[in-house]
Parts: sequence; C-alpha cells; structure tokens
Amino acid sequence: MTVVLDGLSFLECPRWRAGRLWVSDFYTNRVLAADGRGHTEVMAEVPGQPSGLGFLPDGRALIVSMRDRRILVRDAAGHLSEHADLSGEVPSLLNDMVVDERGRAYVGNFGFDLMGGEALRPTTITRVDPDGTVRPVADELSFPNGMVILPGGVLVVAETFAARLTAYDIREDGGLANRRVWARFGESPRTTDIATLLSRLQAGPDGLCADAEDAVWVADALHARLVRVREGGEIADEIPTPTDVFACMLGGPDGRTLFACAAPSFAEHERRAAREAQLLAFRVDVPHAGLP
Repeated sequence: MTVVLDGLSFLECPRWRAGRLWVSDFYTNRVLAADGRGHTEVMAEVPGQPSGLGFLPDGRALIVSMRDRRILVRDAAGHLSEHADLSGEVPSLLNDMVVDERGRAYVGNFGFDLMGGEALRPTTITRVDPDGTVRPVADELSFPNGMVILPGGVLVVAETFAARLTAYDIREDGGLANRRVWARFGESPRTTDIATLLSRLQAGPDGLCADAEDAVWVADALHARLVRVREGGEIADEIPTPTDVFACMLGGPDGRTLFACAAPSFAEHERRAAREAQLLAFRVDVPHAGLP
C-alpha cells in the first residue's frame, strides 16, 4: 500500500483519465487531479458539493453537484456550466454517476436524508442524455451508489443498504432492462432504520470498478476492505485497509493500480471539519476494463 494523497476531507468517485486520477473532495468542494508523483491540480470548485465524475466523448468532464441536484460540465478551459438540472426529478441529494461511451450519464441519488437520520426509502437511477434531457430509468433501489459498465454493455450498481450488486442490460436507446442480482453479500436486513442496518449488514458496497476478467472491485464502506467479486457472488480477492474505504478505481499506466478513497467514517458531522481522508494505492494483477 502507498499513500497518494492525504490531509483531505472525504474523497469519492475516483476516475483515471489521461495519466491522472480525478477525485471529488466533498467538504472542500473541489475536484482534484493527481499524477501520483506529488503534483495535484484543482480541476473545479463546486459549491454544491462534488460527487460523481465522468467524461463526454469529446473529453469534457461531467461533475455531479450533489446539494443543488445538478450535473455540471467542465470545458477544456476549465469553465463550468450547467449540463442538466435534476432538482425536479429526484427526491434527495445526487450521488455517484457513470457515463457511457455515447455520453449518457446514469446518476443515483440518496432517496432520503441519510445524514439527518431519516428512515431508508427506495429510489431511482436517472439517465441524462448528451443534450441534457433527463429520464428515470430504474426504481426501487436501496441507496444506489457506485456504478460500472462492463465491456458487454451491462450496468452494475451497488445497492449499499441491501448488501448487493444489481445488474441491468443497457438497451440501444439507453434504457435499462433485465434487472437481476449480480452479486449478494449476505441477506438484506428487513428494516428501514439506518442504525440497525449498519449493525447487521455483512457488507456495505459503495464505489465500484471493473477489470478485464469482468470481475468487479468493491469498496466495502462498513468493514475496511476492498473485495474483488465475480458475477454470482464469488469473492476472488480481498484487501484489508487501515480505515474504511468508500470508492475505488483501477488506473495507472498499465491499469493495474487500484486506487481507494479512505477515511475513518462517512458521517458528515465527523468529516466536514476533519482532514483525515487519504487516497491509497495497491498493485493488483488484472488491469482495468469497462467504464468508468
């Protein structure tokens, strides 16, 4: 393990792009890019709190602005503008996002006030087309979180509070079909109380990335580990981490560096003023594939 970055608030949604790792730092409202050799650049400042990241086919970056429920686009000169407004379409804060090769963005949302202690409510995935059109494409998801698109055109989403990965086929028109459980980490507790859920879940799948064997690396936000899982639920590898991890991404020149966003907890009241978050890196055998 190596420490790539430290002294940050809460890192999420790492993305490898053109020799650098982009990552959102929630409570400093910044999107950063690190080259792994000590140089870090601020790519965007997002007052609405950045989260999911992705890239359009022409190279422009899409950035989730969580609190005002917008998707921003960053042009080559670094200027931000609105790509889509989801405030009338989703019930709560936006979350993670994956962008496909055509520039269609699939975006999750919390569904309820997690930090305020509300009861869990199921929610949706929303698709944002390249022209900014917004459409719901999936529902009844238990806190949709990290998402990947496998090389065969399958979208896999982490349902954090159901302890499972759920898959959909992406249709030609961008719709999602054939919902099924891709991997399960034990049974989903039958409760909507978050404190009870956190005490009972055998895993809290958060951020995801995929490799060239169609396996998925999962950041387990509740048990300080990264797990590599195959379709059906077989855990093929596991890496313990010094603190909890909330997202991961394969990158580096050969695609075999597994980056992980680590922090002692996810609670906003503990993370907002603290500067304990780290970006960690591990070497693995199978390189990156799919999106992001």
